Amino acid sequence: MTVLHHHLDGATLLRYASGDLDEAFSVVVATHLAMCSECRRAARAGEEVGGRFLEVGDKAELSAGSFDRLMQRIDDDGAGQFADSAEARHGADGSSDVPAPLRRFVGPSLKDIPWTRVAPGVRKHAINISSATSSSLYMLNIAPGRAAPEHGHGGAEIAVVLSGAYRDELGRFGPGDVADLDEHIEHQPKVEQGAACICIVATEAPTRFKGFFSRLLQPIVGI
Repeated sequence: MTVLHHHLDGATLLRYASGDLDEAFSVVVATHLAMCSECRRAARAGEEVGGRFLEVGDKAELSAGSFDRLMQRIDDDGAGQFADSAEARHGADGSSDVPAPLRRFVGPSLKDIPWTRVAPGVRKHAINISSATSSSLYMLNIAPGRAAPEHGHGGAEIAVVLSGAYRDELGRFGPGDVADLDEHIEHQPKVEQGAACICIVATEAPTRFKGFFSRLLQPIVGI
């Protein structure tokens, strides 16, 4: 079993459990949960707390079709995201390297993703999401040994490593590890040698690159 070293912030887990995250961030959080038994247990605990509040709260009439719409939303957000991590990540026959909540967006195989080259050693795949939101959802494929420019964030950002690994000021991030960041974090990730690092990323606002030339290239890179 892979030991994960970086987990979701407690506030993020509570927002996810209460349905307060938009679609982009919900997809990334669900992807991490499919790979992390510790955060799955924490998310279940948050849902149980919310359920108890509903039990003691004032009752209200629901509009027609509310239950059906709720069940459809649960299906759309990634059914089975709390399943056993090995099955959720690889599928029952071990054929998929894409976690279950992400498969409906990118398919079952990382090697079949239609990457777009945005900079030397950096490829990106933008994911269209159905709900109206200003957040962005995309995947990054960064070559071995490549370092990203030093940067901060204009808002919240959550990234989950799917394969490969990188290191930055916060430590080493391997498959399943999540970087749950806010506008106060500045870092410079560098991918380890040996394999590309592939991540799924949700961002609330564009990245703030520190270098002059990096800032000039940002509109082209689109990160």
